Amino acid sequence: MHKTIVVVDTHDLIFENDHLSIITFEQYLADYPKRNEPKTRLINLCDTEHYLSRGYYCSLLAEARQHKVLPSVSTINDLRDLSNDTSAGLQFAVPAELISSVPQDESIEFLVFMGWVGHEPWKKLAKQLFEKYPAPILHFSLSKDSNGVLLQVKRHSFINLSKADQVLFLERLNVFTERVWRTPTARKKQRWDMAILVNPNEEQPPSDKDAIKLFIKAAAKVGIHAETITAEQGSQISQYDALFIRETTAIDHHTYRLARKAEREGLVVIDDSASILRCCNKVFLHDAFSYNGVPAPKTHVVIGDSEQDLDHIESSFSYPIVLKMPEGSFSKGVFKVKTREELKLKLQELLVDTALVLVQEYLYTDYDWRIGVLNGRAIYACRYHMVRDHWQIYNHGNQKSESGGFETLPTFEVPKSVLDAALKACAMIGRGLYGVDIKHKDNQVYVIEVNDNPSIDHEVEDLYLGNELYMLIMQEFVSRLEQRGR
Repeated sequence: MHKTIVVVDTHDLIFENDHLSIITFEQYLADYPKRNEPKTRLINLCDTEHYLSRGYYCSLLAEARQHKVLPSVSTINDLRDLSNDTSAGLQFAVPAELISSVPQDESIEFLVFMGWVGHEPWKKLAKQLFEKYPAPILHFSLSKDSNGVLLQVKRHSFINLSKADQVLFLERLNVFTERVWRTPTARKKQRWDMAILVNPNEEQPPSDKDAIKLFIKAAAKVGIHAETITAEQGSQISQYDALFIRETTAIDHHTYRLARKAEREGLVVIDDSASILRCCNKVFLHDAFSYNGVPAPKTHVVIGDSEQDLDHIESSFSYPIVLKMPEGSFSKGVFKVKTREELKLKLQELLVDTALVLVQEYLYTDYDWRIGVLNGRAIYACRYHMVRDHWQIYNHGNQKSESGGFETLPTFEVPKSVLDAALKACAMIGRGLYGVDIKHKDNQVYVIEVNDNPSIDHEVEDLYLGNELYMLIMQEFVSRLEQRGR
């Protein structure tokens, strides 16, 4: 059975409580330790603002006397450091919906009592603050301006509370001391910090929630503390050592801008901005494949929909013909036309939004190969089957997108020609993490495209390698972080 005592600065602050022993710092200094005393828990309500103050010595003596104290000396020092470094508190992942609730050029402030706050939307964050800085009273503020979001955490003393807040604090103190007082599980100190960019509202993200959890677990095993962030938290990217983008990328998009910013800050980034730029534009891929002898379907780039343009297309291709927007993912921006009329109408429609359209020969297969490549090495292989009664592995024609079935295989069961084509295509892009879509027909191999943020979902792409797939990717981050040298 633990005994709980509360230490305050002066007699003026002693309050009545039937369950707790309330004493001053002078009493604690003079009367403890006591012979044969039970295990003791101590809540230090003295002001800890200044180094070597009474509050500081109260916690220091409590630790020497083997009393379980809140706050500890290390917490006092951490909070003092925060007061001198306004960016230190930015390591908390503040949910996007909370950030959006803060008016521009204003701030939200509240007090956290033993991890509790009266504002319901902020309770989860308050608990995280208390676990990181276990102190009886914390002051939290979140502000937003043109430079981004600023989160600050400060110590707060009981003596400076208003009378109403003192009453509320004492109510929460009773709740806190009546339950089992456990030390929050300390997270193992990791060597590096990683941000995993996700979009919780994305319908078809590159990785599902279970896969993200497995990435975080694998990261911890190799010395990386990984946590998810959203685009709204991009201003905080400089606090991390690495950025792993698990949101669908595009060039004129925050994913590309954040990758560029992270690279300027010296982070290890996958997807790197160059890979995003190259993979997201099918015109670049077409030229790169053509100039470097990567096997690919016959493709032309067109810029108009005149009768002469149509004649030129029909002289080179047989119907059906595939039209592609220069940018697109997950089969979006890809269309099949069967007649000259359909060709003209679709070209007119697409050329409103883009100066170039890719025209490609139609190659039907029952499935597409997807080869996952990391730093020039094939790490997984899947066969994605076409949606029933459709010509693609995704069908976005209905209200709800559909996808076909899949098979996950070890890479050594993949035809050598498919692997060779995948690796050759990736060599044109970079040394990142890619997914290469390939068709294999009549003993010929055709690279369709290279994706810079390939799908990695739990029990799909990881079905053969399991957790080892996540370890391979996190180990690549470790290798690059080691090479970075800090």
